[in-house]
Amino acid sequence: MPPVKLLSMLVLTVLGTLLASFQVQAEEAAPKKIVLVAGRPSHPPRMHEFNAGVQLLAKCLENVPSVQPVVVLNGWPKDESVFENASAIVFYMDGGAGHEVVQEGDRRMKMVDAWVDAGVGIGCMHYGVEVVSEQAGKPFKKWIGGHYEHMFSCNPIWEPRFEAFPDHPISRGVQPFSVQDEWYFNMRFLGGIPGGKSETIEGTVFTPILVAGPSDDVRDGPYVYPKGPYPHIETSKGRAEAMMWAVERPDGGRGFGFTGGHFHDNWGNDPFRKVVLNALLWIAKAEVPSDGVDSKITTDQLNANLDPKGR
Repeated sequence: MPPVKLLSMLVLTVLGTLLASFQVQAEEAAPKKIVLVAGRPSHPPRMHEFNAGVQLLAKCLENVPSVQPVVVLNGWPKDESVFENASAIVFYMDGGAGHEVVQEGDRRMKMVDAWVDAGVGIGCMHYGVEVVSEQAGKPFKKWIGGHYEHMFSCNPIWEPRFEAFPDHPISRGVQPFSVQDEWYFNMRFLGGIPGGKSETIEGTVFTPILVAGPSDDVRDGPYVYPKGPYPHIETSKGRAEAMMWAVERPDGGRGFGFTGGHFHDNWGNDPFRKVVLNALLWIAKAEVPSDGVDSKITTDQLNANLDPKGR
């Protein structure tokens, strides 16, 4: 091969390598787009304030250089282009048969499943972790590691004490805390695991983040809906329960479920808020700061954007 031609090939090879390197660096430097989808208004004032909640979380992320929060209000967006190039998508909304993800037959579920297969992180919060098992239980176990099941899981309003946290990025900077909320437990987790400890199921790494043991009174007493007690809940007395968990799938995709978030005012609690903000970064594959996401909330900010709800 003539020297000039060989030199040209070498130059092109080097330029190609440099270009590929620059593209990778640019992708790593670009903010991770996190789409926060709020459900429609439900429940009395200061409960299920999904619209206000996602806007508050987005504001807390405004000064985090590695992410770009995007808010969708009042249910599934009419313009689905908002989901394009998302690194993570989070659903904070009513669930069950009315869950936004299970509407339009299976069209939306297929869309979410395609996102997951492409590596997009998925998070579900509060009622948004509940689906009808026969309808969406299997995909939810794939996407976020588990779900709430009517008459199997339970939803008492109680005040667990979260004192120990796993060695996980979502736990960074989270201090022990206790908050009264409608903390669901006894979830349907992948592989049928109880969920109180870290496990690997068919290559998916499951990590409980917020774990506490309900008292006998919580297990035996009436629940918000439907009224208890449930024998299968009572027989698990003494067992630690996961009320927030995270999964990392074999392909590296991530998801989390968070069962708190019934009472809007709880977003004013620093550790409560931090553990969720950390989770938003983690599922987007953004770096979680060593001390977690730092944020401050004023009373005015907490009271902003609340749904009318007949006030």
